[in-house]
Amino acid sequence: MANEVKSTCCYCGVGCGLLIEVENDRILGVKGDPDHPANFGRLCSKGVTLHLTDRTDYRLLHPMLRSERSQPRQRVDWNRALDQAAGRFAEIIRRHGPDSVAFYISGQLLTEDYYVFNKLAKGLIGTNNVDTNSRLCMSSAVAGYKQTLGADAPPCSYEDIALADCLIIAGANPAVAHPIVFRRIEDARAANPQLKIVVIDPRYSETAAIADLHLALKPGTDIALFNGLLHVLLAEGLVDRQYIAAHTEGFAALEQVISVYTPAFVSGICGLPEYDIIRAARWFGKSRASLSLYCQGLNQSSHGTHNNAALIHLRRC
Repeated sequence: MANEVKSTCCYCGVGCGLLIEVENDRILGVKGDPDHPANFGRLCSKGVTLHLTDRTDYRLLHPMLRSERSQPRQRVDWNRALDQAAGRFAEIIRRHGPDSVAFYISGQLLTEDYYVFNKLAKGLIGTNNVDTNSRLCMSSAVAGYKQTLGADAPPCSYEDIALADCLIIAGANPAVAHPIVFRRIEDARAANPQLKIVVIDPRYSETAAIADLHLALKPGTDIALFNGLLHVLLAEGLVDRQYIAAHTEGFAALEQVISVYTPAFVSGICGLPEYDIIRAARWFGKSRASLSLYCQGLNQSSHGTHNNAALIHLRRC
């Protein structure tokens, strides 16, 4: 008799709840968990096909070994497989030192898995050569939050999307990358037709197609644009000076930097019309509740931390 096991989708990071149909230790199918607060039963195409990754016809079920790449693989037991891997590592390290090996691990691992891999590499082998796709994805976001807000803790939640009157989406295409979050944005627009959506992206994406304003800036000019938006907010008195005085440090220095980022100056850098820069800033500043969302378009950059910090400066005013 089949039963359902609650779990979480491992893909894009939205954290959608799953109900996995299981019978006799076999996964039969997957559907969204209607009680889960991230997705309320919705799933994207990746989530609904997650059970197909459990198929046994195109994945290894046992350790396989070949002595040369031109030879066919042969099934071996786990002891031999582990001895072979450990022996190869040990020989390379003996000959060339601990920094001759490296680990590239997955962003889908658990915290405990990361801990073990780091203990193996740094504690036992003695190398710092450990990397993961989650560093490329989110390390600049972590650093940006810590530099500006003091902690790696995004100050908003999915529920805030429904409360926003102005939504800025920077360097992201949630319609494709995070479809369940995009469904929330569509729901918010349906419930509040006055919601203003600004998409900042050099590309005309699926998300930009629903925007009230698409700022197709030149690639790499994000910081100039964010500084320009803040310049307009300051020039037109659309900031909360009491809040700034009570809850921020170093704002006078930031204000001095921002002073040169006039709409005309930013227009020349970013390749955007001055009026669009002013319009986006006014929507954001005059909105009862403004929200910004960003993703890899800002993170995956040689100055990704600064990209994030410049956007967060807007939200602290």
